[in-house]
Amino acid sequence: MIATTVWHALADPWSQGIDRRALLEVVLLGLTGGALGCWIIFYNLSYSTESLAHALLPGLVLAALAGIPLIVGGALGLIVAAIAIAAAARVPAVGRDTAVAVVVTGFLGLGALLALSPDTPAGLGELLFGDVLGVSNADLALAAGLAGVTLLALRVLHGRLLLVGFDRINARALGVNAGATDLMLLVLISAALLVAVQGLGNLLVVAVLVGPAACARAITTRMSTMMVTAAAIATASGIGGLYLSYYARTAAGASIALTICAVYALALLTQSIPRTTRGARRRALRP
Repeated sequence: MIATTVWHALADPWSQGIDRRALLEVVLLGLTGGALGCWIIFYNLSYSTESLAHALLPGLVLAALAGIPLIVGGALGLIVAAIAIAAAARVPAVGRDTAVAVVVTGFLGLGALLALSPDTPAGLGELLFGDVLGVSNADLALAAGLAGVTLLALRVLHGRLLLVGFDRINARALGVNAGATDLMLLVLISAALLVAVQGLGNLLVVAVLVGPAACARAITTRMSTMMVTAAAIATASGIGGLYLSYYARTAAGASIALTICAVYALALLTQSIPRTTRGARRRALRP
């Protein structure tokens, strides 16, 4: 009887087609985000990734209003933001960090203004927080393609990314162009954002790219192990978030983000326990 009850509790959330598509979407995005997120953490690109996510919002909203594919609008938004940041950074009185902050904040404000305007058609607000339960078969095909291309690219670039990350200064002498490697990584991050933002939203997409990798970094030491662990954490957190959304009747994207944060807190707690225990033992052994 207990086994039957547990089985129904586990299986009920996937009885509808929209739930099964959401499950497949978070699995694909978890595999991609977990593996790619390790390089975002390793290259200290968390802030840049969040900035890119916010910068593409106006393009997404304008694409939705014009009836063109969101991925096209998002890509145009990224290009315009990159040009604006480059132009602002050339002003002597404005530093690069300040230029990024000003431009990205301006783009996020413009996108939110367009998405939340009373005259804007209903549903565009979902671009901010996502609607993973509303993904279509085309979205799934896009996510599957992204997962395949990203994982293959990371496999091919693994040695190059490690070399530049550990020894950027001497990378050229060893036959690796650091600038080209940075550019390829940014292209992968931009592609991941363009695809993932349609399910998880502009404000929450960074969670699946940074959170699981940060968890894995807290409990692993080797990059390959970290990537596998991060992908597993991202996938499990996505599924856990969907369970939370189903039974607590909360927003799916926000539930996934909160689950990732909870797992990260648990990873930090797990990491601190041995240190506390070792410290207590050392204190106990003192005369």
